[in-house]
Amino acid sequence: MHLAYPAVLAALLFSVGLYGVLARRNAILVLMSVELMLNAVNLNLVAFDVWLRDALHAGQALTLFVIVIAAAEIGIGLAIVLLVYRNRGSSDVDRLTDLAEPDSRDPHDPHGGGDGPSAPEEKAEAAA
Repeated sequence: MHLAYPAVLAALLFSVGLYGVLARRNAILVLMSVELMLNAVNLNLVAFDVWLRDALHAGQALTLFVIVIAAAEIGIGLAIVLLVYRNRGSSDVDRLTDLAEPDSRDPHDPHGGGDGPSAPEEKAEAAA
């Protein structure tokens, strides 16, 4: 068996998955793209296992572990996406900024407001 055929196919699958992760805004499509990338890795693991004629079949065993991890990842990821969709009405990745760290000078300020002066500076200016 030629190793080039599955390696090229895996590279194409990984490239399509990488494009999907970087270009898509829908969280479900991003998760599907991650699955494509993991399947490309699985294809490489099995192809190299067959090509090296490993007696322990370590590539196939690692493939099973990757499949289990991918199943757990997709289950948790879909649960998170469904909760976000219920709360927000959209699963757009770019609009999910509530979990981002606020850019503020006062860590106790719940509204952020890092662009303007902080409260002590405003009091000093008002007193002057």
